[in-house]
Amino acid sequence: MIRINLLPHRAEKRKQRRTQFYVLSAAMIVLGALIGLLVHSIYAGYIERQESRNAFLKAEIAKLDQQIAEIRRLKEQIDALLVRKKVIEDLQSTRAESVHLLNELARGIPEGVYLKSVKQTGSRITLVGYAQSNARVSHLMRNLEDSPFLERPTLVETKAATVDQRRVSEFNLGIGIERPKLEEPAAEATSSAAQANRRRK
Repeated sequence: MIRINLLPHRAEKRKQRRTQFYVLSAAMIVLGALIGLLVHSIYAGYIERQESRNAFLKAEIAKLDQQIAEIRRLKEQIDALLVRKKVIEDLQSTRAESVHLLNELARGIPEGVYLKSVKQTGSRITLVGYAQSNARVSHLMRNLEDSPFLERPTLVETKAATVDQRRVSEFNLGIGIERPKLEEPAAEATSSAAQANRRRK
């Protein structure tokens, strides 16, 4: 009977398998390292691009903040200019009031009535004066009520007084100034334009 010793063959196979395992393990390690390096480089590229985008956005936000601050400053300047314009317009619209007021008072004061003081607070006028009688005060109020520039004369107080050894009536009278309404012409113009548009249609 022939006996074959298989131990060297098995040892050789075992050695080959061990070598293959080591080579395969080394290849897997190298492949894993390459994959890790590739993934790291990809993510690093993503991060770098995102950081550049973030830097760009921060720069643009800083520019927008500067523009917003400039717009806010310009808005404050515009508001201040509008306030000044409104004051100038109010002054221009009321600068002739004193002349009208004195003209209307000169026309409306009847004989026997003397003014001691004229005081204006806003659109309200306070007249203090003397009259020979209460009937003269009533006549003055009727004249002022008929004026297109003055409105709502109101007698605040009347009392007896002595001036140059004469008995007179001292009165305190309040009247309003009727200012022209600037909005009505604009409203009429708007309604006229709307009617014209309807006719065209």
